[in-house]
Amino acid sequence: MAKTLSEWLSSDVKECQDKPVEWLSQYFFFRDPPRPMYSDSSYFFSPADGVVLYQKIIRPDEPLVVIKGKPYTLRTAFRNEYFEETCLVTGIFMTFYDVHVNRVPYTGRLSYRLLDPIDTFNHPMLEVEHHLLADLGVPDSPGTYLQYNERVLNRVDAFGIGQSYYILQIADYDVDAITPFELRQNQPCHQGARFSQIRYGSQVDLVIPLSQRYDLVPLQRPAVHVEAGIDPVVAIRRK
Repeated sequence: MAKTLSEWLSSDVKECQDKPVEWLSQYFFFRDPPRPMYSDSSYFFSPADGVVLYQKIIRPDEPLVVIKGKPYTLRTAFRNEYFEETCLVTGIFMTFYDVHVNRVPYTGRLSYRLLDPIDTFNHPMLEVEHHLLADLGVPDSPGTYLQYNERVLNRVDAFGIGQSYYILQIADYDVDAITPFELRQNQPCHQGARFSQIRYGSQVDLVIPLSQRYDLVPLQRPAVHVEAGIDPVVAIRRK
């Protein structure tokens, strides 16, 4: 269930917080614990375990955040200057302590596209992780990794609400793979089912275009820790 950062660190993370990185990477990071699969067409569930960095409605050319004076928009995130939809965006940062298996927020058909890094190497996310775990708060600007790093843009055609939505997976500096579990396009996917994994630290954004038929109601706030397939992040309400 959703928890504040301090509640999550004092409960879920407490037993392994003092373990060395080598132990965490070998015995803790690749865990995939069993958990219930919820099915409720009134909600989008979290696609990832992690800390909510932002949850806001933005136009395609409006800055989601400003990074070193440079706007980071949905067109920048998708690397598509022709993207035209106003969306509700939920950004979730996966720390080293989180389960890194991603799950489907809402039932539909899944397709994906790999977008290579813009720079020679992925930029690190460590500063954001340190800010979250040490200062128990969300930084004002996440970092240059949002603009430059390797990513996979997943599109889900959600027939239940008559539109598509997106799951954007962004890799960290030392990540060598974002690994979809099925390598075919336009595959059926069910709410709560595992669909991919990102190795080590990373970020996942849920991007939902606004609808003429439904209101999208944000349910979380920054600095709250959520779990994939367990915590609803957006409620769907018929207008």
